[in-house]
Amino acid sequence: MRKFLSLLVGLSLGAVIGALLATFFSPLSSDELQANLQTHYQRALDAGREASAKRRAELEEELGELRKAQ
Repeated sequence: MRKFLSLLVGLSLGAVIGALLATFFSPLSSDELQANLQTHYQRALDAGREASAKRRAELEEELGELRKAQ
C-alpha cells in the first residue's frame, strides 16, 4: 500500500509539473491556449457522451432480448 501511495504521489506531481512547464513554454498566448484547451475539453466531453449513449442503447437492446427469451 505504501508503494502504491508513493507511485500515486509521484505520478500526480509529475503531471502537475508537466502541465506547468507546458503552460509556461507554450508558443501560444494565454487566450489562445485557453481557447484550445476548452475546445479539446468540449470535444472529449462530446465524444464521451456519444460513446455512453451508444453503449447504453446496446445494453438496453441486449436487456430487451434477454427479457423476451424468458
